[in-house]
Amino acid sequence: MSEQPTTEPTVPRPTAPPRPAPAPAVERRLLRAVLRWTAAVVAFAAVGAGTAYGITRVERTDVPGLATAPDGRWDYPELTRPPLPSGSPGPFADSNAAGAHYADLRALVLPAPKGAKADPALRGRDGWLATGEYLAEYALKEDRDKLRQKLVDTGLRHIAARGWTMPDGTRTRVYLLQFGTANVVENEFASDNVAYSSPGYQVRGAGASVFDEHFPDAATVSRTERTAYVETKPYGAEQVRQAYVAAGDVFAVIVQSRRGTAPAIPFQQTVTLQSQLLG
Repeated sequence: MSEQPTTEPTVPRPTAPPRPAPAPAVERRLLRAVLRWTAAVVAFAAVGAGTAYGITRVERTDVPGLATAPDGRWDYPELTRPPLPSGSPGPFADSNAAGAHYADLRALVLPAPKGAKADPALRGRDGWLATGEYLAEYALKEDRDKLRQKLVDTGLRHIAARGWTMPDGTRTRVYLLQFGTANVVENEFASDNVAYSSPGYQVRGAGASVFDEHFPDAATVSRTERTAYVETKPYGAEQVRQAYVAAGDVFAVIVQSRRGTAPAIPFQQTVTLQSQLLG
């Protein structure tokens, strides 16, 4: 009896599971894009008409620079607050009743943006500016004399400064004046320099200046007090913008000018970044 050939059972070959349809992934990407654009629109709308940037509050150790954009913003470097001496509180800590900035004041001055030409007259000696160099910012002798005595009476400790000129001719001067306590700044010095209608002292090159009602509220930096002014028409060869910021024991003076008109956006950006470094 002949053997019948045996037939092995057929084992089905494994097949890969079906691939998921690509539609959900595409939908997720589209959803994320829509959310990003929606968030951007909401953020810009919150700032208000005529304002081209937003300000983000950050922790004390890091302050982001604002990138250049076609709306006229300058290309500032990424900013970092200088370290505090060991064991020293921040200027707005509950344990710091004087509101003192214990970090090096020279390191708290806003650095110049990309493309700027430094003003050597504001470098000072070892980074400290002489009082006379600061007073030279003001046009009238009687104002300079009055302000000099005010600085003596209120116990000025240091002045740190920086100045630069941009390729379009915009000149910026930043002065940081440090006093003994925040109380001196708020109640004795700031009140002498600022008022709602006009600044207390006339800076060089500026005619009649009024409170800048177009400086966006969204650019306000908490724990600082900012007052900004803009020179009104008719002005001379150049327009001047100026701002005064009280932050603890430091009083900042920021002056910006340019032949023709001084643009608002870089002025607002400069004042806000300097305020963030102090706040």
